[in-house]
Amino acid sequence: MMPLVIITSLLVISTLLKNKWKKRCFISGLVLLLLFSNEFIANELMTAWEIPATPYQAIEKKYKWGILLSGVAKAGMKPDDRVYFSRGADRVVHTVQLYKLGIIEKVLVTGGSGRLLDIGERESNDLADVMVLMGVDPGDIIIESESRNTHESAVAVKNILLSNAQPSDCILITSGYHMRRSIGCFNKVDWKMDTFSADFLSHPRSYTFDTLFIPKTDALIVWQHLIKEIIGYISYTAVGYI
Repeated sequence: MMPLVIITSLLVISTLLKNKWKKRCFISGLVLLLLFSNEFIANELMTAWEIPATPYQAIEKKYKWGILLSGVAKAGMKPDDRVYFSRGADRVVHTVQLYKLGIIEKVLVTGGSGRLLDIGERESNDLADVMVLMGVDPGDIIIESESRNTHESAVAVKNILLSNAQPSDCILITSGYHMRRSIGCFNKVDWKMDTFSADFLSHPRSYTFDTLFIPKTDALIVWQHLIKEIIGYISYTAVGYI
């Protein structure tokens, strides 16, 4: 379902066919390449999907817990004496900022390994280490490192906090493009929280020539995340996670 896979498949097929479908596949691949690489279109769709950012001054209450969803670090990198971020480090940085501003008292980091083959690494442990380096008191961090997806994180977080907290004591922190699926999962387990989006793939609307007409590889990446989240949302709904 990824744009580059679809485009490449159509172009490869066009080289193998010798009938009228050869031209049709080539033109279809070219049109899709121009569509998926258009920054303006990709940005407009991602803007509509992402849950917007909340200004710090607009947060009117204090929370006991900031629930940080993992999914922003690279696994299997060497040397293993440091944390490697792919993208989405804003999730961690903004969580620390919420902590230092006194908006949240403690952080619950949730997420183990989402890989099909578990190599033993637990991302939540790495993110907790980074937050400690950034000044968060280790005593203010709880790690949940066994969940493999957002649904399992929602179940685990509720089980951990049920005896000493209410949903109103918590604020959910994840990427803007991942927030819809995350909200759905936590609502499904009856743990409805306020939210704080970080790590955005969209940007303010622009009508410059390069945004409107020049193909961009970044647009393909935006489409890839958007399609993944939409398919994930539909799949989670189908199996009852949302």
